[in-house]
Amino acid sequence: MSGIRKRNAGAVLAVPVLLVAAFAVHAQPSPRAAGLQAFAPSFWKLLPRNAVITRVATGFGFTEGPVWDSHGYLWVSDETLNEIFQVNTATGEKHAVIALGDPDGNTYDQQQRLLDCASVLRAVIRLSGNGQSYTILANRYRGRKLNSPNDVVLGPDGAIYFTDPTSDLPKGAKQEIPFEGVYRLSAKRDLRLLTKQLHQPNGLAFSPDGKRLYVDEDAHRSIWVFDFHPNGTIGNGRRFGVEPSAAENEVPDGMKVDTQGNLYVVGPKGIWVWSPDGRHLGTIVLPEQPANLAWGGPDYRTLYMTAETSVYRVKTKVRGFVPYL
Repeated sequence: MSGIRKRNAGAVLAVPVLLVAAFAVHAQPSPRAAGLQAFAPSFWKLLPRNAVITRVATGFGFTEGPVWDSHGYLWVSDETLNEIFQVNTATGEKHAVIALGDPDGNTYDQQQRLLDCASVLRAVIRLSGNGQSYTILANRYRGRKLNSPNDVVLGPDGAIYFTDPTSDLPKGAKQEIPFEGVYRLSAKRDLRLLTKQLHQPNGLAFSPDGKRLYVDEDAHRSIWVFDFHPNGTIGNGRRFGVEPSAAENEVPDGMKVDTQGNLYVVGPKGIWVWSPDGRHLGTIVLPEQPANLAWGGPDYRTLYMTAETSVYRVKTKVRGFVPYL
């Protein structure tokens, strides 16, 4: 979740997309229609022109952190209801697994155990096999409490990488670390600061070849890219792209990468699709403002997107890059 939540020049080809529900729901007015907006012909190599955006489940408070499980369900954080849910992607049925104060971004580790950024705990945690208990993996840096861990990804070296902005710092809580950081957590739970140059870092993802680390910077509505080194450090940070918007809730947020190296980043009105060289190829427009996304389906060619009160999906032409597989 971003702290401020609560065009490219050229012709734009907008294709209306049929929005269908995967199960029976009460009809609610949508603020905007789902659709695909192409800014470059190569956008259609990634998504079919006749793509169907499906609402998988609804009735949440505020959704975040989707993670696909091969048994056919999604883990979904609800930052308003303060619970992590399992959502049946075939029926839309959901049930709460564990109550947590403001759970946020999630991912799996290499043993398919869920990692969560627990904002109220000010920690990165690992859930047990049944999801009903957890272990704190990191909650302090040099003796000081973390701010509010936001999103997490598994690195090419097997370490855990996460962002720690102040955007979800619990009300009344004291900020103990005088900056917002991006961190590396080793298997031995050694916590290393990678950078403190970004203001409100949010979503993050690695390139498929493991040579780049991408990180959102909410305060400047930008995406940064760093060179990733084999020893787990980063360098040569530079701005990769900008997602401008006048709306306070339309900031860069969760991001994922496909196996070709294209980025799928939450931005104004939907998911912005970027080429590896920083071109905005097009946007997957959603009825609600998204916060995060994940690859799923048996072939990992489906994007699941958490957006305010609902979860949506769309089938793509490409396979997603999933670090923990």
